[in-house]
Amino acid sequence: MTTTDPTPAPSPPAAGAPASRASRLPARTSTSGGARAKHWALFLALLLPNLMLLAVFTYRPLLDNIRLSFFDWNISSPTATFIGLDNYVEWFTSSGTWQIVSNTVIFTVAVVAGSMGLGLVLALLLDQKLRGRNLVRSAIFAPFVLSGAAVGIAFQFVFDPRFGMIHDLLDRIGVGTPDFYQAPGWALFMITVTYMWKNVGYSFVIYLAALQGTRQDLAEAAAIDHASTWTAFRKVTLPQLRPTTFFLSITVMLNSLQVFDIINVMTRGGPQGDGTTTMIFQVYQETFVNQRAGYGATVATVMFVVLLLITLIQVRAMDSGRTR
Repeated sequence: MTTTDPTPAPSPPAAGAPASRASRLPARTSTSGGARAKHWALFLALLLPNLMLLAVFTYRPLLDNIRLSFFDWNISSPTATFIGLDNYVEWFTSSGTWQIVSNTVIFTVAVVAGSMGLGLVLALLLDQKLRGRNLVRSAIFAPFVLSGAAVGIAFQFVFDPRFGMIHDLLDRIGVGTPDFYQAPGWALFMITVTYMWKNVGYSFVIYLAALQGTRQDLAEAAAIDHASTWTAFRKVTLPQLRPTTFFLSITVMLNSLQVFDIINVMTRGGPQGDGTTTMIFQVYQETFVNQRAGYGATVATVMFVVLLLITLIQVRAMDSGRTR
């Protein structure tokens, strides 16, 4: 004898009737947790190698440098003596420190302002439809890929006070040539001009790429309103270049503070003692010439703290500008 289920079977929905809420919901798959795990695995696989490289080649040397700044260590000796803050006290109270800091500030500010300003002007000029502009663009960028030591050797002949190109040009108009290798002010001017010539192509290329990505409709609207060229540049173009200018201000500053090859080739930190010695060159001098690795690490640590503070100020200024 067979029995039947008293519960009636659900009848199919009538034609044209709206589907129930349950039927409209997407079916939950049991693989959603597995997909999330795969995404995290891919994320970690891509991120961890980079973090490991940063930890090994950036953060570990940084921490070792800070630790070493509290020691008196000759790099030829197997042992180091802990001396606390003596290296910092010596550096801040040394009579030559402020000359070196002054050289660093003047060189960095001149390079950042000069290379970015000149790079922007060249980018604005060569963003126009001019004959042969690609050749000129390549010529401007070419010095950036050259060796700094090679550029320094070449510019030694340019600034030679007896046989150099500048001497020849000034002699034609009856002006005496400064002794770039004996006067500290002129020596600092010499290495600043040399470094700007080598690296202006970097700012030029970045600005040129940014200009080609600006909105043309805004420029056309300014032209329709009969805005002058200066007004259109100040009100339309320059605000769109703000992120690029922020990026360049950081990268150019960091690169200029790490200049060693040009200074070493052209002046070796002189004349008259520390005429062109910057903080990064002092790190080299103290560590490898004077054999005081602990004192050199102190200068490097001070540089790191200053750069960190400047970068944080720049980032804060950039963020505040966006929220206005």
